[in-house]
Amino acid sequence: MAEAFEMLTLLSEHACFGGLQRFYQHDSREIGLPMRFSVFLPPQAANVAKGPVPAVMYLAGLTCNEETFMVKAGAQRLAAELGLALIAPDTSPRGANVAGEADGWDFGIGAGFYLDATEAPWARHWRMESYLLKELRPLLGAQLSIDIQRLGIFGHSMGGHGALTLALRHPGLFKSLSAFAPICAPTQCPWGRKAFTGYLGGDESSWAAHDASALMEGMTDAPYPGGILIDQGLADKFPAEQLHPRLFEAACAVAGQPLTLRRHRATTMATTSLPAPCPTT
Repeated sequence: MAEAFEMLTLLSEHACFGGLQRFYQHDSREIGLPMRFSVFLPPQAANVAKGPVPAVMYLAGLTCNEETFMVKAGAQRLAAELGLALIAPDTSPRGANVAGEADGWDFGIGAGFYLDATEAPWARHWRMESYLLKELRPLLGAQLSIDIQRLGIFGHSMGGHGALTLALRHPGLFKSLSAFAPICAPTQCPWGRKAFTGYLGGDESSWAAHDASALMEGMTDAPYPGGILIDQGLADKFPAEQLHPRLFEAACAVAGQPLTLRRHRATTMATTSLPAPCPTT
C-alpha cells in the first residue's frame, strides 16, 4: 500500500541562480501542527531525464527558522553549480500555544533541539526528530525532484548538534555529515541541560542518547569512514562554555572516526565583495 503524503502549500517561489528558491508549508502528522520548510532546487532538477538531484539538509540554530539559511548564506550559487538541492526546515513547532513556549530564546519556540520530547506538555508537538526523519525526508523524495538516497546533513550551533546526533543515531541515513560551531556535548553545557531537562526530564541517564560526544564514545567502529567535518571560529565566544568541540574531537579519536576540525581565526571581509544571495534574472 502506497504511503499517503500531506499536501504541500507553496508559499513563495523565486528564480535563483538558474534554479528555484521555494518556501513551503504543510500540515504535519508528526508535529500535529502546520510546519514550514524551504528548498532550493538547482537548474538540474528540471531535467526529468536525468532524475532527481542529490541534496543537503541544513539544520539552523537557536531563534532561527526555515528562512535564515536561505536568505543569509548565499549558498545557492555553489549549489546551482554542483546540481545540489538545499533543504532547510524550521527549528521547532509554532502555534502550539504551550505555556512557557516563548518565555526564553533558548527553549521552546525556535529551540526544538531536533529531538522528540518525552515530557509534558512538550511531548505532544515537540517531535522534531520524528518529523525530520519519518515525515519530511520521505516527503521530499515523494513530491520534489530530490534523491533522498543521496542526502547529506549539516547545521549550525543547535543545528550542528542536531546534524551530529541524528546522523549518529541513524547510521547510513545520511551520506555526509558536517557542522558549523555545533553544540558537541549538550549534556555538559547550559543550553543543552536546560533543553534536556525540559524536553526529556530530570533523569540524566536518558540524555546521552542525544549527545554527540557521548554517542561517539559508544561507537565500536567509525560510522563515517569518509570523515566528518566541523568548522569552528576561534573568535566565537561560546566554545569553552557551550560548544565543547574538543570533547567530540577526543571521542572521535577513541572511536577511530576520521574528523577534520578546522579552527578558523577571525578575518574581515568587505561587504561589497559578497555576492548577491539570489539574482532574479
